[in-house]
Amino acid sequence: MKLEHLMTYHADLKDPWEVGKGPIGTRSIFDVTSGTFEGPRLKGKLVASGGDWLLIDDEGVGRLDVRGTFETDDGAIVYVQYYGVVVMNEAVGAALAEGKSIDYGDTYFMTQPRFETGDPRYAWLNRVVAVAEGRVMQGAVEYKVFELVND
Repeated sequence: MKLEHLMTYHADLKDPWEVGKGPIGTRSIFDVTSGTFEGPRLKGKLVASGGDWLLIDDEGVGRLDVRGTFETDDGAIVYVQYYGVVVMNEAVGAALAEGKSIDYGDTYFMTQPRFETGDPRYAWLNRVVAVAEGRVMQGAVEYKVFELVND
């Protein structure tokens, strides 16, 4: 098995709705307002219809619950859903406090995106197993997404 670059995508986010501390952690809800994605076989924009229902536990481990809608440059609609983990370490805290970004690898930020589409031009996405590494930016997140392929 090997990883092949599928796409990089950038999602702009509104300031979160703060649900607050509940029985299993602190919940924040981030709405996606816009964004872009690009890879060797697809390119387009994020539609403002998604979000992240982030839950951070008492140890600073964030559990992502994300849904989004991608629209390719040629008009296909792709639903994207993933869970993941982001460790809210000192690098993340400092970047958010100072309005800066972190680099990939500054914290553990991993996801497994799943794609759904009815457009025959992109039906191959329905069979893809993907993994992604994320980075936190001021008002945004960015992911490098890789497809798992046979050697």
